Amino acid sequence: MTYQPPYTITPTILQRVAEIVELITRWSVSADHVLSPQLRRNNRIRTIQASLAIENNTLSIEQVTAVLDGKQVLGLPREIQEVKNAFAAYEQLPRWQPHSLADLLTAHGLLMAGLVDEAGSFRRGAVGIYNEQGDLVHMAPPAERVSGQVADLLAWLASAPVHPLIASCVFHYEFEFIHPFGDGNGRMGRLWQTLLLSQWQPMLAYLPVESVIRVRQTAYYQALAEADKLADSTPFIEFMLHALQDTMTEALMKPSEKTSAKTSEKIVAALGQNNLLTIAELAKHIGVTSRSIERNIEKLQEKGRLRRVGPAKGGHWEVLK
Repeated sequence: MTYQPPYTITPTILQRVAEIVELITRWSVSADHVLSPQLRRNNRIRTIQASLAIENNTLSIEQVTAVLDGKQVLGLPREIQEVKNAFAAYEQLPRWQPHSLADLLTAHGLLMAGLVDEAGSFRRGAVGIYNEQGDLVHMAPPAERVSGQVADLLAWLASAPVHPLIASCVFHYEFEFIHPFGDGNGRMGRLWQTLLLSQWQPMLAYLPVESVIRVRQTAYYQALAEADKLADSTPFIEFMLHALQDTMTEALMKPSEKTSAKTSEKIVAALGQNNLLTIAELAKHIGVTSRSIERNIEKLQEKGRLRRVGPAKGGHWEVLK
């Protein structure tokens, strides 16, 4: 019997898929649908920097750019190696097939070369995922089950009976649940989802969705944890489709609109760290006017991404998905 990952196609998922398809159609007929080599490179750098930052790599966009330009960068050797490896891996995307085990192992070998002893090989021991407080939040399946579980997942992927957008999200979650490697599972899951999406729509190979995930990192982990609790990837599918939709929307924005969108994401990120910040404090922290903060907060509230809890004075902000 063919393995079937547990998930539910909700109205929210269907709506997100329809909206993303519409955005892709708009992008494909726009004058900007053929990305210039420079824009492709810039988007790839954003992708790499954000995906590695999620794994605690501290290098900035400017430092990542310098590394890839062959310049000297003041940084930890491991972090510099992570950047070089990630760029090499993303450049190989067109050569790989998503359902190929050999390609999956090759990709991990390239992504983790010089960083771990078992690059390109499944883990041989148990692995648990811990939060910042040191609490165990996920115990991955035993090592002896990894090979079979990955084989089942890839077999399902080869003929997945759902839209590629949904299949890519299901794979991403299931891959993180199995946690097949000793290290590098997060960046591998995001890399492989990009591969899946690019096979459906080549333009998505350069969509920096990782930069949105980075800003919403807490929600990203919450979606993974909620899916774990339910033994069903539906919450994670909804989160990832939302991130993809917002990244596509940004890709279609005019420069002035992108500036506003970046301000909104900075507000969300700042309030995710300290939900007691005032309008004035946010304006000073981000470097814009208080009126700009107010306008962006209004938009975030309208979109259901931000909610005020308690009175205007003495209350706090709640960052939503």
